[in-house]
Amino acid sequence: MRLLRLGEPGRERPVLLAADGRHFDLTGVIGDLDRAFWVNQGAESVRAAAEAGTLPEIPAEDVAAARVGAAVARPGKVVCIGLNYRDHAEETGAAIPPRPVVFMKDPYTVVGPNDDILIPRASVKTDWEVELAVVIGARARYLESHEAALDVIGGFAVSNDVSEREFQLERSGQWDLGKSCESFNPLGPWLVTADEVGDFQKLGLRLAVNGEQRQNGNTENMIFGVAEVVHYLSQHMVLEPGDVINTGTPAGVALGMPDHPYLRAGDVVELEIDGLGSQRSNLVQA
Repeated sequence: MRLLRLGEPGRERPVLLAADGRHFDLTGVIGDLDRAFWVNQGAESVRAAAEAGTLPEIPAEDVAAARVGAAVARPGKVVCIGLNYRDHAEETGAAIPPRPVVFMKDPYTVVGPNDDILIPRASVKTDWEVELAVVIGARARYLESHEAALDVIGGFAVSNDVSEREFQLERSGQWDLGKSCESFNPLGPWLVTADEVGDFQKLGLRLAVNGEQRQNGNTENMIFGVAEVVHYLSQHMVLEPGDVINTGTPAGVALGMPDHPYLRAGDVVELEIDGLGSQRSNLVQA
């Protein structure tokens, strides 16, 4: 299923996007695409309502006029994996990590897929990163295998792990500082349930700035695959339903380019992942 949230910030309603392109209101079935959705078997409730034909359709003109909210409402935490594509590690001059590089991102960075990205005050190195986001669908603690890790994945989404490189690497050496600025994680447009994604280790990821392609990678080139990442994280923290994991970015970020074309106010960033939809964000000075 492709699920999304339509409406202004704080007033979004959950919506089902059907295979034929029609949109159906889910407010009579679930509260939101949040932790409670997974805890209360919301996906099964949505499927049952869709099969019964009881969902009210949203007029196409209303959909076209509506803002698309973040694909996950209020994630408990956003866990990120750094340097998880060999070509990205190489372009930044970093060694290939022997185990996943883990850092956290403030959950309040999560915004809609087409919302403005705010360049922080005093920022000179705001960068982009297209990533496959994993949405956890069941509590995960000390998972025993990679197969068990697959069972706790609820779905996937497009994520932009926006980064301020000076804050991240030069001011303090604490990655979280350069990753947690306001609006630094556009997420969506859809939460696509795991059963519909197919082989998530063979998804193309692309990103363009002002119409010029910057990133063009594939999840098959991850150093640590999705199942390994989820399993590894569960050995060190409890993953809760609705948590988001950003799984790393391929080569093509500004940090790794000779001329370092960091983002400026007025720039437009567009990104997409096969089967998961696309984003388009304007850069605005905070």
